[in-house]
Amino acid sequence: MPRPLTILNRTEMLDGIVAEFLHNSPRGRRLIAVDGADDTRAARFADGLAERLEVAGQQALRVSVGDVDEATLRATTVDPFRAGTLPGEEHDTVLVVDGRNLLTVSARGMWHFSLWTLAGDELPHSGASVIVDVTDDDAPLRYFYDYCAIPPSAGDRAAPSHTS
Repeated sequence: MPRPLTILNRTEMLDGIVAEFLHNSPRGRRLIAVDGADDTRAARFADGLAERLEVAGQQALRVSVGDVDEATLRATTVDPFRAGTLPGEEHDTVLVVDGRNLLTVSARGMWHFSLWTLAGDELPHSGASVIVDVTDDDAPLRYFYDYCAIPPSAGDRAAPSHTS
């Protein structure tokens, strides 16, 4: 597994990610996906990200969608947010969504930014903007991978295929 460039505490890590996101997406209705192999850890990281966005002067709206297919995700969360009809949002709002299958090949294009949280020896998701190891919740580690060495579907949580 590659090594992180620096070791930061949780707040410093989140603030760095927020700064990177805001550098690339400073205004408007913006969408961030947080996925990972462990739903609880991904949700907690998404909560922290939304909190730090608020500290940075952004309006953040948090939504947990659970295990949802792309069509339902679009119909119940993404499209209403983009249309300005999702309760709790305004024009300059960052929607921070956690759930399963948010980074599938077909869903990746709906996000302005995405994070994959992992713990232990899990493979990262090659479609994420940022990969963070949250094994130690107080001191998460950001990793930079050689994506050429990771299969494109690494990290996808698709149902196992059954053959006869």
